[in-house]
Amino acid sequence: MTVAVTRTLPHDPTAFTQGLEVSGNELFESTGRNGTSYVRVSDLESGAVLRQADLSEEYFGEGFTVAGDIAWQITWRDGVAFARDPGTLAEVRRVDYDGEGWGLCHSEDSGLVMSDGSSTLTFRDADSFDVIEEKEVTLGGRPLSNLNELECASDGYVYANVWQSFDIARIDPQSGAVTAMINASPLWESLTGAERAVADVLNGIAQIPGTDRFLVTGKLWPNMYEVEFQQL
Repeated sequence: MTVAVTRTLPHDPTAFTQGLEVSGNELFESTGRNGTSYVRVSDLESGAVLRQADLSEEYFGEGFTVAGDIAWQITWRDGVAFARDPGTLAEVRRVDYDGEGWGLCHSEDSGLVMSDGSSTLTFRDADSFDVIEEKEVTLGGRPLSNLNELECASDGYVYANVWQSFDIARIDPQSGAVTAMINASPLWESLTGAERAVADVLNGIAQIPGTDRFLVTGKLWPNMYEVEFQQL
C-alpha cells in the first residue's frame, strides 16, 4: 500500500515527535529528548495550541494515548508512565514498568497496546497499566522488529511506524500478523533538501475519528500530512 495526501498541514519543526493522537476535536502530540519532552494539545482545525505539559529534563518522553478519562504518557528508558487528566494534562499518578517505552495506543477491544522497539507488542490494562499479555508481530512468518509509534484504528488494526524506515505496518492485534505494509516514502520525498537535512525519521500516526484518513508526520518535520492508505 501507499499514501495519498489529501491535505498538508504545518508542523512544529522543533518537535521530536513520539506520539500523535486525535481525541474529539483536539490533536495530542508528545515529544522526546531530555529537556524538550512535553505533551501539547492543539485545536485540530486551526492548529492553535490549547495547553501543554512539560516533563522535567530527567525524563525522555515517548508514546501517548487517551484512554477515556486517563491520558497515558510513557518514557523511553526511565520506566515511568504518567497518567494525566486529558482535559488539563495535569498529572494524576505515576506507574513504574519494566523495559523501554516507545509507542502507545488504546482501543476498547485491545486495551492499551505498547511497543518497545522490538517485535513485541505488550497489551496492558487501561486503568492500572498492568501487563495482560504480550504478542510477537510477524511479517510473512518472521518477526518484525523496530515497532515504534502506534495507532489503534477503528478498523480493528494497530498501525505501527517501523523505526528507521518509511514503512507503516498494519497489524492484526489478535494474531500479531502484519496484513499490509504501507510505503510512506512519498511524504519524505515531498520535503525539500534543506528540510531533509535536519529532519529525522518518520514517526507519528493518528486516525481522524469518523474517517478513514490519518495524520502522519516525523521527528523535526515541518509538515504534517492528512493521508489515505491506498493499494498500489
